[in-house]
Amino acid sequence: MSSAEFEAKESGAKESEAKEFEAKLLTSATWGDLEELFGLPGGSIVRGCWCMYYRRSGRPVVPPELAGRELSPGEFNKWSLCDLVKRGVVPGLVGYLGGEPVGWISLGPREDYAKLRRSPVMKPVDDTPVWSVVCSFVARRQRGHGLQHWLLAAGIDFARRSGARVLEAYPVDKAERSHDDFMFFGSRSLYERAGFTGVVRRSPTRVVMRLDLVGRADSQAAPKGPARPT
Repeated sequence: MSSAEFEAKESGAKESEAKEFEAKLLTSATWGDLEELFGLPGGSIVRGCWCMYYRRSGRPVVPPELAGRELSPGEFNKWSLCDLVKRGVVPGLVGYLGGEPVGWISLGPREDYAKLRRSPVMKPVDDTPVWSVVCSFVARRQRGHGLQHWLLAAGIDFARRSGARVLEAYPVDKAERSHDDFMFFGSRSLYERAGFTGVVRRSPTRVVMRLDLVGRADSQAAPKGPARPT
């Protein structure tokens, strides 16, 4: 049993569910699955952000093709993420259970997230080139089954295969439990189980953590079989 399989089982995932889980890159072919996932009950926050919040710094620039169209902030964010995907950017992975989209993890090179540079909590620690995990979301009816561990394992594997040497995360770390809708950065324990270690704390409730991906074996980075991102 791989370490990721152990983590999934320890966090409450059934073995049968673990075998059915897979992760796919967000591309034009899987875009509709992300729309389906975000459209489910409990997805109101992600439907407003579409993981574009940290990619922008300052007032968003409306492209010529949208001139004159009245779009809500959520619609504009959705268009922006879809445009990234059409241009060949892979901004994250969609997780599936039995073929149904159930989760999402957004990550990429830190320099792609302009707003992180201005964040008092998530600003650069040093000059080390890193990838950042900025969001993890699981459908409400699928929460409590350890799927975040599988999403993170698939994200680690994707980052390593994409040439990242260090993966950085900014999880919540506090005694009292937060509402699930506000745990998009995940918990400290989620990342500790995956091998991340704390590097700096700039907030009483948040910590910056890192995982060294250099020389990391496949079996450590993601579950075997169908969970590998495709």
